[in-house]
Amino acid sequence: MTTVLFIIGAYFAGSIPWGYLLCRIIKKIDIRQHGSGNIGATNVYRIAGGPVASAVLVLDVLKGFLPVYIAKSLSMTSPQVILTGIASVAGHSFSIFLKGKGGKGVSTGFGVVMALFPRPALISLLVWAAVIASTHYVSAGAVAASIALPVFVYLFQRDLFLTCMGIFLCALIIYTHRTNIIRLMTKKENRTRLPWEGK
Repeated sequence: MTTVLFIIGAYFAGSIPWGYLLCRIIKKIDIRQHGSGNIGATNVYRIAGGPVASAVLVLDVLKGFLPVYIAKSLSMTSPQVILTGIASVAGHSFSIFLKGKGGKGVSTGFGVVMALFPRPALISLLVWAAVIASTHYVSAGAVAASIALPVFVYLFQRDLFLTCMGIFLCALIIYTHRTNIIRLMTKKENRTRLPWEGK
């Protein structure tokens, strides 16, 4: 029963819509009514600027990382830890506070994989950064990193169960980016100006 309550708590933690909340508090806007309408750090960066987006990014990563890290610290079983991570990402993507809507799960998913398997997570992060730097498409970076993740989980962990977790996260990221993928294929996706580039 305690484990079930912990996993439910992870879902609620993941459901906290930091992008929506910080834009409401700091910029007095509903981020869902601007840009792509997404509450994630990328849309917040485009609309509200770097400092707010950085705060959203860190908080979204933490709400994936902390529940899994705590679950591991409590010596919960591997399936229980993984279910905790899934609950956190599900909360972010399907937030109870936003009537089942939410972000695309990239930042929170990264927090989960950092807690579960840091080396594959960091390599996927490098893939994400390299794709964005070369294409200026954040969505392309997210999809590429999600595809790379289960490959490197298997190579480093040699654990079928953990690899399946990587595959699940990959499938979720691709699902939440399905409209972005269509726009990429039709060359209608918005490019993102990188912070060090001029206006």
